[in-house]
Amino acid sequence: MKKLIAEFIGTLWLVLGGCGSAVLAAGYPDLGIGFAGVALAFGLTVLTMVYAIGHISGCHLNPAVSVGMWIGGRFLGKDVIPYIIAQVLGGIVGAGILYLIATGKEGATIGSFAANGFGEHSPDGYNMTAALVTEIVMTFMFLIIILGSTHGNSPVGFAGVSIGLGLTLIHLISIPVTNTSVNPARSTSQALFVGDWAIGQLWLFWLAPIVGAALAGLAYKALAPYK
Repeated sequence: MKKLIAEFIGTLWLVLGGCGSAVLAAGYPDLGIGFAGVALAFGLTVLTMVYAIGHISGCHLNPAVSVGMWIGGRFLGKDVIPYIIAQVLGGIVGAGILYLIATGKEGATIGSFAANGFGEHSPDGYNMTAALVTEIVMTFMFLIIILGSTHGNSPVGFAGVSIGLGLTLIHLISIPVTNTSVNPARSTSQALFVGDWAIGQLWLFWLAPIVGAALAGLAYKALAPYK
């Protein structure tokens, strides 16, 4: 239960910190942080949580990470579904807190609420194929970074830095394409508040990250089996 609570809190923080920066600060008049700032915010949420809860739950914060860690031989299969439930619930609560804040001024509208999308809902108009390839490849690389950084032969104590910077880089690459998911819990949390098209396109942001993570788990298990 402690592990699940840690995953709930960590995913809440990821959504509140990452999506919150996009919704509240990315385009703020004259002081907007832009998409580079949003990318950094997502990386910082993971970096901070790795050191805060990594020793409790492993700090997955992401259904795709849990699946990839399991297939890579680093995580028990019986814990995958409970972790995913905790992550999705944490993301939804984080999005709920963000919604209350974002609508806390007169005339406020949530717009796309940092939801993920493709086609006309891609930030730069990329089609479904581009979105699918992007999300699979970016999640694949994210899991390669995670599996490598947490391997028994890797330097101790630096995993949070490499994983956080890795997620920042992933966002710098893919925000224009899909608004960056690589995390089904993050995508679900925002889509529930946007509804309509965001719910209709949510399937891709579950399928692609899980496929990418599974492929990475298989690849890294072959490259460097965990002992």
